[in-house]
Amino acid sequence: MSGFAPFLGAFGTGNQWQRAMVSIKQQGRSEVPFDTLYHNHHSWLRRWLSAKLGCSHTAADLAHDTYLRILARGTTPAPEQSRRFLTQVAKGLVVDHYRRRRIETAYLETLSLLPETHAPSPEEQTLTIEALVEIDTLLHELPDKPRRAFLMCRLDGLSYQDIAEALSVSVSSVEKYIARALLACHRAISESQP
Repeated sequence: MSGFAPFLGAFGTGNQWQRAMVSIKQQGRSEVPFDTLYHNHHSWLRRWLSAKLGCSHTAADLAHDTYLRILARGTTPAPEQSRRFLTQVAKGLVVDHYRRRRIETAYLETLSLLPETHAPSPEEQTLTIEALVEIDTLLHELPDKPRRAFLMCRLDGLSYQDIAEALSVSVSSVEKYIARALLACHRAISESQP
């Protein structure tokens, strides 16, 4: 259990992680227990991620996040599907990692254009990056046309008619796309409120 301890420390201590492990529902009849999944594949997953990312530290973080995501999902795969399952979860985290890096880089480049006296504090920068990542995630959950219509409307200031022409759809479709995007934004705000 010693190799497992650093991972569990981030999840919680004492009975918290034990309850989480007991509460995991396993798929099918021949599922792999969570601790076995971790012990048998953690080193492999870190090496695989390290080869993909070129950074052992980021690989370790994403391997850790992979297991946290599995705990949050509450399911484990059948033993013969373990690496495929881990790879699928980890690939999603790699995409999220690169998306976040792209957003952070763009934001910091924009900040570099401001006079130092107008630059936000490091804490404000971190909060802004988190908000931008959340907005990006929200927008990427929308289908292509509603996302593009929303961005054309809100960022580019285009009229519904101009958006309709750019997307080769009717103005009524644009209205529905914008409404769908605004509803997604409203839900996200509502869910984030305590």
